[in-house]
Amino acid sequence: MLAYLVVLAGVTTALHIWKLPPALPRLQAELGLSLVESGFLLSLVQMAGMTLGLLMGLFAEKIGLRRCLLLGLLLLSLASAAGAVFVDKTLMLVFRAVEGCGFLMVVMPGPALIRRLVKPNQLARLLGVWGSYIPMGAVIVLLAGSWLLSMADWRVLWWLLAIVTLVVMALGWRMLPSDPSRPARDQRSSAWRIVRSTLGSENIWLVALCFGFYAAQWISVIGFLPTIYALAGVSGPVAGVLTAVVAGSNAVGCYGAGRLLHRGASARTLMIAGYVTMAATTFVAFGLGVPVLVQFLMVLVFSSMGGLIPTTLFFLVIKLAPSAETTSTSIGWMQQISAAGQFAGPPVVAWVATLAGGWASTWVFTGLCALIGIGMTLRLGVRLRARG
Repeated sequence: MLAYLVVLAGVTTALHIWKLPPALPRLQAELGLSLVESGFLLSLVQMAGMTLGLLMGLFAEKIGLRRCLLLGLLLLSLASAAGAVFVDKTLMLVFRAVEGCGFLMVVMPGPALIRRLVKPNQLARLLGVWGSYIPMGAVIVLLAGSWLLSMADWRVLWWLLAIVTLVVMALGWRMLPSDPSRPARDQRSSAWRIVRSTLGSENIWLVALCFGFYAAQWISVIGFLPTIYALAGVSGPVAGVLTAVVAGSNAVGCYGAGRLLHRGASARTLMIAGYVTMAATTFVAFGLGVPVLVQFLMVLVFSSMGGLIPTTLFFLVIKLAPSAETTSTSIGWMQQISAAGQFAGPPVVAWVATLAGGWASTWVFTGLCALIGIGMTLRLGVRLRARG
């Protein structure tokens, strides 16, 4: 099914996002990165999404979803190769920002492309698969990447992912159907009207904010896990495996949410269950000084139950888009707010850890994010009931 090729493109972008955590200790040593600088390096890939998500949605609407996806894969490949060649602290930050542009150009049109390629009664299940592209990519790169980094320099991983991305781009170019012809100019809405309609929808704002407060806490906890385990004396390869298992468990929640939505489960119930579990498990994992094994189990539940949230939000953003032609911009705005959360989360958590002299206060940040997310979900539930 061609929709799975779109998912493969999403997973490929996630490889670039998650290639950094297992390589971060080496990059810290080689480039002299502080903990806060490392947090920005983790989150800077989201800069494009944080600033350009809505505009990229409009761009995809104008040039076509397929073209946007293929251009994004090309940009990711080029930036990864450049990062392996030009090794410098400042340039590394620049290339991560460029990778963020490529990432956004792939994942923003993904759900709309899937909707185009599948029957309506298959959409919720396929979005469940799509929603797991980040954890699936994380599992692959954290396992294989940690193994590769135990034998080779981090530059090898950067080059390998550049080649893999080019291969996926070639597959997409050959197999994905061309974008449909655009309607005549007098039948199309102006760019300003599309943007105004998107930003004028309270539902889209609520969905986007829910995603942002979910993403901020998830990437903050998972992104720093290798560093946390290293401080606890867990070796690099083992830390990579543990982090991969935790990240991969998120895919289980994403896929499960798709199945539950297909069977008629309430979006509100799924999201509140995810937020409450994320808050409770991080309190136990970081706030109670539990052993590493208990911490691992808590973060595993944190990630798997948290996976209920993104799939539900991808489903809602397509359902609640003001019109068919605002689907791309609605997804783009959700990605923009999500990227803002992912950009802000790691540096804030690193800053809190620096002030506290450890990771024990991490639960304060995640709990606050979860509480705000629950409030947004309740408001969204009221509007969904009023909408009928």
